[in-house]
Amino acid sequence: MPSLHCWKCTKPLVDVILPMSRREECIHCQADQHVCLMCEFYDKRMGCNEERAESVSQLDKANFCDYFKPAYRTFSQPDKSKTDIAKAKFAELFGDNLPETSTSDQLLSPQELAEKKLRELLGDL
Repeated sequence: MPSLHCWKCTKPLVDVILPMSRREECIHCQADQHVCLMCEFYDKRMGCNEERAESVSQLDKANFCDYFKPAYRTFSQPDKSKTDIAKAKFAELFGDNLPETSTSDQLLSPQELAEKKLRELLGDL
């Protein structure tokens, strides 16, 4: 049987019990897995292909869809966001360099990233 991969960080999902619970999360990035983006019926160009399913506004958040079937495919890492591209263009305009972010930083929540930067600035007190 093919393995399941996280739709967000693309790492293999381990110890997943099927049918997948609404509360299932990736152990690597803590992303919800019972989401439209992880569903077999979801097509990023067309949306949901299940005619009877109700519309969902947040495709990356856990939902209660009764037609959810986990997609057994490998997901690609997301491209840079529009925000990242805009920041890079703005920095280039003024001759500044943006600090490189590691892939581990991309998996952190905004709060965790802020805490990490604060700890780097202050060091161990």
